[in-house]
Amino acid sequence: MSDKTKKKESALGENIKVIVQALLLALVIRTFLFQPFSIPSGSMMPTLLVGDYMFVSKFAYGYSTYSLPMSLDLFNGRIWSEKPERGDVVVFRLPSDPSVDYVKRVIGLPGDSIQMKDGVLNINGKPVPKERDGTFHPTGRYDTGQEVPVFKETLPNGKSYDTLDLTPNSPGDNTRVFHVPKGHYFMMGDNRDNSLDSRFDVGYVPFKNLVGRANIIFFSIRGDVSPLEFWKWPTDLRLDRIFSSAQH
Repeated sequence: MSDKTKKKESALGENIKVIVQALLLALVIRTFLFQPFSIPSGSMMPTLLVGDYMFVSKFAYGYSTYSLPMSLDLFNGRIWSEKPERGDVVVFRLPSDPSVDYVKRVIGLPGDSIQMKDGVLNINGKPVPKERDGTFHPTGRYDTGQEVPVFKETLPNGKSYDTLDLTPNSPGDNTRVFHVPKGHYFMMGDNRDNSLDSRFDVGYVPFKNLVGRANIIFFSIRGDVSPLEFWKWPTDLRLDRIFSSAQH
């Protein structure tokens, strides 16, 4: 074997080694640190928009079966767990179909009583402060040509965020009292009149179903545009959202 052939084989071996190391590093990061998610619906407007791509912190709440690739069932419950705070935006597995990821805001903690009364969120019998905070103009398939009223809510722990009120007296504006069981959480979308959440079919979300906490928006483009259509980036990228918080 000539020296030239040996050098080619050595270079090929080094390239393969680098590729394998990069893939293993990416797997470790995705499994234990951060996982990318895209926003497919408008249920979290105005906080998160269709076309937002965000990183979710996998270590924020510890690890469960649903934090692992292919949902490997290696242990029960969560390890190295940290409880979510009221107001956190989280990704979780739908209790009725764990193959589906949802993103919502944690509203009710274990032991809480949650109710919507005339469009006002009530936690443990007390109304959450709600004040007008301007308007929002949805884009893409959610654009009705009208501005939507925005209301800022401030939770008991001081966490504030904006919500939308598309339709007065919608089905989600007046609900029964929900008593959150031990080890479960009550989730709601910020787009209150257009969100399937714990008020409806989602129900209470077990702690083990939490995948992670929404962290940062790393890419954002108009919802009806594919991120692969790079020639549209100059006009359709939402630069003001890139590297912004996914929590508010």
